[in-house]
Amino acid sequence: MNIQKKRMTTMIIAGFLSVSLAACGSGGSKSGNSAEGGNGGSGGASGKKVTIELAISKSSQDSAFIQQDLLDEFEKKTNIHVNLQLIPAEQTTTVLQTKLAVEEAPDIIQYNLASATTDLNLERNFEILDNEAWVSRIQNKDVLSANGHVYSFHVSQDTGMQGVVYNKQIFEDLGLSIPQNFEEFLQVCEKIKAGGITPVFMPYKDAWAANIWPAAAFADFAAKNDPAFFDDLNSNKRKWSDIPEFKTFLQQQYDVYKKGYTNADVLSDSYDMAVGKFLNKEVAMMFMGDWLIEGVAQQDPNMKLGVFPIPSSEGASLGASPLGGQLFIPKKAKYLNEAKEFLNFMASKEIAQKIVDSKGYVSNLSDVTTPALPEYKQEIVDNYITPKKTVLTSDAYMLVDRSELYRLLQDQFAGGLTPEEVLKAWDEKFSQLMKDKEIAGF
Repeated sequence: MNIQKKRMTTMIIAGFLSVSLAACGSGGSKSGNSAEGGNGGSGGASGKKVTIELAISKSSQDSAFIQQDLLDEFEKKTNIHVNLQLIPAEQTTTVLQTKLAVEEAPDIIQYNLASATTDLNLERNFEILDNEAWVSRIQNKDVLSANGHVYSFHVSQDTGMQGVVYNKQIFEDLGLSIPQNFEEFLQVCEKIKAGGITPVFMPYKDAWAANIWPAAAFADFAAKNDPAFFDDLNSNKRKWSDIPEFKTFLQQQYDVYKKGYTNADVLSDSYDMAVGKFLNKEVAMMFMGDWLIEGVAQQDPNMKLGVFPIPSSEGASLGASPLGGQLFIPKKAKYLNEAKEFLNFMASKEIAQKIVDSKGYVSNLSDVTTPALPEYKQEIVDNYITPKKTVLTSDAYMLVDRSELYRLLQDQFAGGLTPEEVLKAWDEKFSQLMKDKEIAGF
């Protein structure tokens, strides 16, 4: 087991809880605005406009860091233009791996720290940011760090929660309660369908979305019934297919589709359709992270959405993924200093406060105050984090790129693979990936 990684992801939950309960990010250093930098080489200083490239998945277009008003303000202040490279969600990892390998790296990349560690060779490819001015104001460095160094930037220390995002009003109108197991979930789906609404939206054109259900279900089962499983898995003592319940969980998700409780074109519909589906009240639920709720709230603050655990087994815990959407600077960035200036700008007290306020983030900067949390987020704190009813998703324990697993899950929905075949095929690919990384035991 990668102990450092396990410790890092555990600290994410602890840090989120401690600051959420305090609901305040005040105190500490008053270093204030640092957008003027000290890194040198800024477009504004030279009088020549510079364009830096920021690569980001299309599924993250609601990112706080690419709001047009902030990009415009940054350009006005520094004479540095930010050009966005929007990468299809299902190709993000592959495209970035290729760009880094052929030394065509963008100047900034938005990615997930835990995934960057395994997918993008963090230590080899990215700048250590320990000495940046904003680091002294960070309250919880663990959510930005790996192997003892700060590699990424974010103004928030929130951890993404994964489960079933649902429309509270639809549940109330139909007299529905949060299901506590799979049978109850199917009953809820039947009542929603009878009400003329699609119960569940599955955007599995984006392969990663098909992993939300199993990532939480696998982890919940292992935590409660087989806590040594991921340690054994990562030392080649066990296989994914060794756990019969994993096949059950994959079958459950497929059954929701086969019983007619989803959109018809699950392999053609994409995540970028999700916000619109909820806004139009076409769907009632989706297996997704709470970031979807944030995206809907931006367009309709009055729409009440919530999230409950993937109902794979009785009393399941809410899935918790590592902090997502951090900014990284590749070592081979063309405009390294300008990229650092962009992070300085976003970390400045004024800009960071704007972001934290607009997004309802738990601040990770000592001089930026956490606002009152949105209702859905406070419910997560009260109902799941405080009573310790969360579990780190299986992604937190994975030491290799998961893209092939996502494709295998797509194959299941295409009718080509059974749950058992999915797990057997992933066993083989997982073993080869671990061997390629020279993990002990493989």
